[in-house]
Amino acid sequence: MMKKQIKRRLRHTKYIFYQETLVDFKDHFWSFLGAFFGIGLIAFLQSQHLTGVENIFLIGSFGASSVLIYGAVNSPLAQPRNLIGGHVLSALVGVTAYKFLPDILWLSASIAVASSIVVMQITKTMHPPGGATALIAVLPAGKIQELGYWYAVSPVLSGVLILLTMALIFNNIPKGRKYPHHIRQTKYFHMRRMLKRNH
Repeated sequence: MMKKQIKRRLRHTKYIFYQETLVDFKDHFWSFLGAFFGIGLIAFLQSQHLTGVENIFLIGSFGASSVLIYGAVNSPLAQPRNLIGGHVLSALVGVTAYKFLPDILWLSASIAVASSIVVMQITKTMHPPGGATALIAVLPAGKIQELGYWYAVSPVLSGVLILLTMALIFNNIPKGRKYPHHIRQTKYFHMRRMLKRNH
């Protein structure tokens, strides 16, 4: 009985590993296009239209979000609710942490990231790059701190909406890619259900 369960789990693990390591050039192509146009559009807007006011439109956490929403479209962490909520809520948390502890970087940074994780857990908007968005709000860069809570609107929300728009376009052009992705339809759903029944 135990040997059968171990063999069954090994088969499932091998199948999942095989699926995850398949090289799909079409998938890579559309991931590249989505990320290229998503990040490219944000960077273009910053370089062409925002230099006069010395504003910031492109932040590092958008790169991490691009990996998820263009490269792992089926991930629960990449869905629109997580993308928008994770970033915006984390930005608000980060700004709040900075306002209360502007002169103690180690403490404001720790509180910003730790609190953003809990807020995303509570609101079911877990998006790992949100932690970076919270951290950016407390780092010593005058432009961000000058924005205050406006940071959550621009660059965060405005940038996220651009990334989301590109994801909705490029992730839905090829067959086999669908975004937003309904978690119930994931290729491992039935496998997970079978594993639960066997316990």
